[in-house]
Amino acid sequence: MANSQDEPWELSADGCHVALVTEPLNIQETMNKVRSPEAGAIVLFAGTTRDNFAGKPVKELTYTAYAQLALRSMLSIGSDVRSRHGLKGIAMAHRLGTVPIGEESILIAVSAPHRQAAWRAGEEALEECKARVEVWKREEFHGEQGVWRANRDGAAGTRTDS
Repeated sequence: MANSQDEPWELSADGCHVALVTEPLNIQETMNKVRSPEAGAIVLFAGTTRDNFAGKPVKELTYTAYAQLALRSMLSIGSDVRSRHGLKGIAMAHRLGTVPIGEESILIAVSAPHRQAAWRAGEEALEECKARVEVWKREEFHGEQGVWRANRDGAAGTRTDS
């Protein structure tokens, strides 16, 4: 996949694979990126669009990103998490554009020799992505105006003039 400057929207280095895509995410493809004969565990997190937020009915989510920076941030997170937990591989894919209810917006797969490290690493990678990666979401509600948010649960975004 390429962006408007014909640069790939994916990066890989040392057992870390990250991607931004506009099509539905492929669970099997993401898991295959982390398979290793040395791994006794693969943990996959699939973040899906739910039909509500704070009691309001959600119609869909729309994601946007500063792609080049987001990819570098994701790769940095993946490398750090891989090193800290002794992973054999880590793959993170985030979907951009409109993500309907019930479809995945993010996949994180990790492989490790043992399950405990894989569980911890997967959750840590997710939390770091939500806190640091340059991806934003717009929640579209039924019967109301949508709201932009940072790519984590929390307060609505506010416009700044700069």
